[in-house]
Amino acid sequence: MKKNKIVKLHSLFFALLMCMTFADVSANPRIAVLDFELKDMTLAPRIPAEIIRTASIKPLMENELKKSGYDIVSINPDAQQLATAGAGYLFDHPDVAAQLGKQFNADYVIVGRLHKPSFLFFYLMTHLVDVKKEALVGEYLYEVKGGEKKIIVKGVESLTEKIIKSLN
Repeated sequence: MKKNKIVKLHSLFFALLMCMTFADVSANPRIAVLDFELKDMTLAPRIPAEIIRTASIKPLMENELKKSGYDIVSINPDAQQLATAGAGYLFDHPDVAAQLGKQFNADYVIVGRLHKPSFLFFYLMTHLVDVKKEALVGEYLYEVKGGEKKIIVKGVESLTEKIIKSLN
């Protein structure tokens, strides 16, 4: 009788172990979204409204990724600032963005920019960086005409959909 219970326990333990293994394999990647950078080329750069708009993009994107089941990794703003050697540095250096993501156990890092060449439109730009490869694996762009919040939300949703397609 005792031997039978031990066999059942071993079988149960093995089944549990297999479930845990498969759960880890199918788990969604851990993604860090960095604070978006404002690159304002207009004659009145960095007005408060633009700074606020730019700051709103990261939480919108994180929310879209969470809704799709991804785990969001928080990167300390001080650590991001320390890794940034100047304007656009992390956007242009995926290897450095990957090293930052590695410090916080992320699988991918999203580096973003709001590029505003005109008062009439701006671009939401994102790079998807694979932390293990320390390489850029996707570049995404969305043009926004006007500045209404719902248009920005639509832009973030569109970019996030493209990122998710790349991850699948």
